[in-house]
This record gives sequence, C-alpha cells and structure tokens, in this order.
Amino acid sequence: MSAPEQRQYPSRRYAWYMVVLLMLAYILSFVDRYVLGLLVEPIKADLGLTDTDMGWLLGLSFAIFYATMGIPLGYLADRKRRTWLITAGITVWSVSTFASGLARNFWHLFSARMMIGAGEATLSPCAISMISDSFPQEKRGKPIAFYTAALGIGAGVASLVGAGVLSWAKSVPEISVPVIGVVAPWQFTFFMVGTPGLLMGLLFMFMREPVRHVENKGHEGESFVDSLRYIWKRRATYLSYVGPMCISTIIAYSWGWFAAMFERTWGWEPEAFALAFGFMTLFLGPVSVMSAGWLNDRLFAAGKEDAAMRIMIIAVSVQVPMAILTPLMPTPEIALAVMGVAIIGNAMTSAVAPTGLVHITPSGYRGLIIAMYYMMISLTGLILGPGTIGLLSDHVFGNEHLNYSTAAAPAIFGIPVLLSLPYALRRFRRELTLRAAMQAT
Repeated sequence: MSAPEQRQYPSRRYAWYMVVLLMLAYILSFVDRYVLGLLVEPIKADLGLTDTDMGWLLGLSFAIFYATMGIPLGYLADRKRRTWLITAGITVWSVSTFASGLARNFWHLFSARMMIGAGEATLSPCAISMISDSFPQEKRGKPIAFYTAALGIGAGVASLVGAGVLSWAKSVPEISVPVIGVVAPWQFTFFMVGTPGLLMGLLFMFMREPVRHVENKGHEGESFVDSLRYIWKRRATYLSYVGPMCISTIIAYSWGWFAAMFERTWGWEPEAFALAFGFMTLFLGPVSVMSAGWLNDRLFAAGKEDAAMRIMIIAVSVQVPMAILTPLMPTPEIALAVMGVAIIGNAMTSAVAPTGLVHITPSGYRGLIIAMYYMMISLTGLILGPGTIGLLSDHVFGNEHLNYSTAAAPAIFGIPVLLSLPYALRRFRRELTLRAAMQAT
C-alpha cells in the first residue's frame, strides 16, 4: 500500500485488539442466545408448554427483531458511530436475558426473547463494517474468520456455562435472589448469564471509531433507496450466495434441540450433553474457522478471487449429510463424533461467508448488505430450524422420537440447497467479473 492508503487503517495491534473485543461480544451474545436450549425440559414443566411452543421460543421469538432490526441498524452502521451502536445493543440483550428469568408464561418469555434479538441485531453489521475499515482487502480473511469463530466458541461457552450454572443450581435446595425471592434453577441460569454483558457494553463506549475506508468511489453516502436498488439488481447473486449459509444456520439452530433429544433418546442429562458439546465445539470451532480464514487468504493471494465461495461449497456439502445422520446413530458417543464433522462444516461455512460478501459489495453498501445477510440466515435458521422440529415432534413423529424430527429438518431443507450450489458459484464468479470491470473504468 502507498503511504496515504496505509494511514487510513489503524495500527495492526489496535486493529486486532478491536477484533478480539468484537469476538468476545459475539461470544457473549451466543451465550445469551443458546442457553435456552439447555433449559427446554424444566421450562416446559414449570410453564406448561409444548414442543411446538419451545420451537417458537428457540426460533421465531428471537428472529422477529434480530432479522428486521438488522436492516435499519445496518444502514446506521454505514453512517453513524458504530461503537456506540454496539454499546446500546449489548445493553438491550443483556437486560432482556436477565428478564427471561422473570417470565411467568409463554408470552413473557417470548417478549424477552424478541428483545434479545433486537439487541444482538446491532453487533454483526457494525462489527464486519469496522473490521473492513481496519484491514486492507487482501488481509481481511483472518480477522473476519477470527470474529466469526465466536459462532463455535459462543455455542461451546454457552453450553459449558449453562451446564455449570445449572448443575450448581440443581444441587442447592433453595435459591434466593435479593428483591426477587426464591427462584427455580432455570431462572437463576438466565440471571447469571445476562449480567456480564452490562460490563462488556461499557468497553465499546470508549473505543475509537475506525476511519471509514472508501474503496468504490461513486457508491459512498448514497440514500437508503439507492442502496436497496443496487442490491435488488443483483438479487439473484445475493440470494444464491446466502443459500448455503441459510442451511448451515438451520442446522446450527436445530442443535438447540439436541440437549432434549439426547435426554429423550439416550437418557443423557442436559448437563452431560452440554459438557460434551461444549468441549467439542470449543476445540473444533475455532480450529475450523481459523483454518478456513487462512485458506481463504492463501487462495485469494494466489489469484482465486472466488476462494470464499469454493470453501463454502465444500463445507456445506459435508455439513448437511452429517447433520442428517447424527440423530440416527445407535449410541450417543457415535452421534457426537458424527456431529463433530458437521460442526467443522458449519464453522468453515460461517467463517468465509461474510468475507465473500465483502468482496462482491462496494464499501458504501456493506453495513446494509451484511444486515440483510444476517436477516436472511436468521429468518431461515431460527424459524425453519427449531420451529420445524417442534412441529414434527408434536404432529408427525411424536415427542418420544425427537431424534427423527431433528434428522428430518436438515434433510428437508438441505438437499435443495446442495443441488443449487453450481448455480450459486456461477453467479458469484460473474459478479466478481463485473466488479473488476467497474474498478477498471
């Protein structure tokens, strides 16, 4: 880079410090998001809910605001101070997680989950935009992959923290919280995981805002309508691109049922599954994510500008069949081993998907397109994943055969996506060619 270009980026040390904090915030968001999956059975018993109800709580309630709020927040991320937006988001989702423990019926918990989604919708559009403005194009793969490593680490940490708190809470005869009074173990779990976010939010309040780096002159500062028009003209490319990530997210959110599935199918306590899943995810997730980021940068440097799409196609082609097979295994140990392969595919897909979007999207539209990307994968993943499993369990296979429901969901949605992968690759390469021509003029 020339000297003027170099000055547009923060120091390497500060840029990576920012990425680490963003990753920690992302991990915290997953703890608050995923802990509900460990509490399915006690919440069902205390609040008198069905599997269908729990499916909506695991998916739809969170998706409503997480998806829709992402669009205006993504637009703001392209124009306003992103560090303050993140502070507000973390505060909202942390308070709402704490409030989940105060729920007395389905609608109380549904409302709290909606607000968790609203707060978490702030983070990724701002984070990806900030990372893009802190690293040159050829060096973004690793920091973006490092940030998205929280997908695996967050799920693992959520499982371990939830297991630890839940195990302790079950061992205590009575849990009394000041002002609130005596609470159930599942309520106390929400209180414990919701509190740390308030401190994390303060860190971003005082963080420096990265200077916006304009790479595509003529696209910066355009109106919201202009941004939507640009994206609409390329809808076939963007829709086909997010397809693999949609099925990857459907599979990932369907794992919210696995603590209950392991309990009903093999008699494992939720804490036992959470410990096994947590340690496995903490090991496989980060290794897979960083490997994908490293491979993406190596291929990109070698002239393979479609590197992100290539990696994503391979990863999702592994993930889908493994996700179908996991619940059908004869023993829980074999099921966990097969699930580990699916986790690798999920982590690699998640690591490179935002990088590919950044490469085919002008800088002035990135916050919005990342928000729309998370809207698409959130709506499909959160609604079609947990919601379909709950419906299949109540109305097709029966509650005692939850493993069949958790196997059917990735088969129903995954096979069509696998068949569409060649088309998605052609569209992605075509957009790269168009972008290169635009840069040359």
